[in-house]
Amino acid sequence: MKFLLSNDDGYFAPGLTALAEALSALGEVVVVAPERDRSGASNSLTLDRPLSLRRAASGFHYVNGTPTDCVHLAVTGFMPDSPPDLVVSGINHGANMGDDTIYSGTVAAATEAFLLGIPAIALSLAGRPPTHFATAARVAVDLVERYRAQPWRGALLLNVNVPDVPYAELKGMRVTRLGRRHKAEPVIPASNPRGETIYWIGPPGAVQDNGEDTDFWAVAEGYVAVTPLQIDLTAYRQLQFVTEWLQG
Repeated sequence: MKFLLSNDDGYFAPGLTALAEALSALGEVVVVAPERDRSGASNSLTLDRPLSLRRAASGFHYVNGTPTDCVHLAVTGFMPDSPPDLVVSGINHGANMGDDTIYSGTVAAATEAFLLGIPAIALSLAGRPPTHFATAARVAVDLVERYRAQPWRGALLLNVNVPDVPYAELKGMRVTRLGRRHKAEPVIPASNPRGETIYWIGPPGAVQDNGEDTDFWAVAEGYVAVTPLQIDLTAYRQLQFVTEWLQG
């Protein structure tokens, strides 16, 4: 089995190293990740300059671009004649739940694989700072072994969040939906050395929807949250309203 690994924390991130070490026991591992931390890059592609692909001493490959760039370049340019069987993005340093998935570079890398027709998993460790990377890596192995025993019918995109606890303390896995947050906190003003006002993006808002079927609830209760994602953003319930609005 051939794996393509990426992330948004950079090729030097310990979560990526833990993931590569764990999955190397199950097949061939190719790593193509950003050269620096690109957290929050979402699904952005670099279109205003060329990209470069370099190989680090670790054997990992790194790109001067976004997580989406990494997967797109790897699948369509670096390994087009031998595509991966599965793309795994992570292990992210922190959770990617609810609305966070819209901004997440970790989820974006997996999404790009899915759009290219390759099954993908985005894997995040819900700790700040994260500690138990071995737990998340073992969850990745569990999921891959399940996949090998019972392959998915067509490409599937899973968002997986792992509680930051020892593996033995996990209560199991729950299939969940995305929860919701309140709106983000306001930006934080500051001054640069020239006395000009600059702004830091504030922290995410508090959790608003954390019902028992959500990823927020599952992780808080000690379960691995497994959320299948889709890309179709069409608001189907609004189609009739907009049609009538335009006609009226």
